[in-house]
Amino acid sequence: QEQLVESGGGLAQPGGSLRLSCTASGFTGGISALTMSWYRQAPGLKRELVATHTKFGHAVNYPRSVQGRFTISRDNANNTVYLQKNNVKPEETAVYFCSARKDASTYWGQGIQVTVSS
Repeated sequence: QEQLVESGGGLAQPGGSLRLSCTASGFTGGISALTMSWYRQAPGLKRELVATHTKFGHAVNYPRSVQGRFTISRDNANNTVYLQKNNVKPEETAVYFCSARKDASTYWGQGIQVTVSS
């Protein structure tokens, strides 16, 4: 059974850094054949795409606000995708979700809370 498990969340101070991890299991061939993404959902708001790392090796950040501060990367050997977040801001407090897309199917992790506060 396919599963995604996020880790690395918690409390960060404004201007600090945090690295989220998402480890996949149960996917035939591992994550090398998957497009991996990070989303976030703040209270009362819709889920928002933050970054995508395609199976072809292209990394894309979507909100202009995170460009230059967030970096998505992957380790196919360990079936893990990362989101490095630098210079974090209080408005980025949200539940962060990992997702994997394979063909027409999308899989989700359970989400992990990230709180940015002093």
